[in-house]
Amino acid sequence: MAMKIRLARGGSKKRPFYRIVAADSRMPRDGRFIEKLGTYNPLLPKDSEERVKMNMERIQYWLDQGAQPTDRIARMLEAAGTLNKAERNNPNKGTPGKKAQERAEEKAAKVAEAAEAAAAPAEEAAAEE
Repeated sequence: MAMKIRLARGGSKKRPFYRIVAADSRMPRDGRFIEKLGTYNPLLPKDSEERVKMNMERIQYWLDQGAQPTDRIARMLEAAGTLNKAERNNPNKGTPGKKAQERAEEKAAKVAEAAEAAAAPAEEAAAEE
């Protein structure tokens, strides 16, 4: 059975609240889970101790049993010092989207046309002399 340590969403609309759970990876996000391991409240300030509460003893037990943490849980465990920091590489994160690239190309074309138009009278004047 493939185990995951992941977030299960609770709370009302626009007021998220998450339980950190150990669950079978085939179960739905908010569905059946094996054990509740903590809570996460993203509405609280980042420096608040109440924002993330984890039962580190049980989390370590599930990690030893082979459970895989999701990306968000892995970051929380890294912040708590349980997991080693993983090297992340997303080279596409900083690149603009397709529309922004098209707008940049159009702007560059307009600038080039304006430069040619400004240079043309100067060249004609130089040719006449």
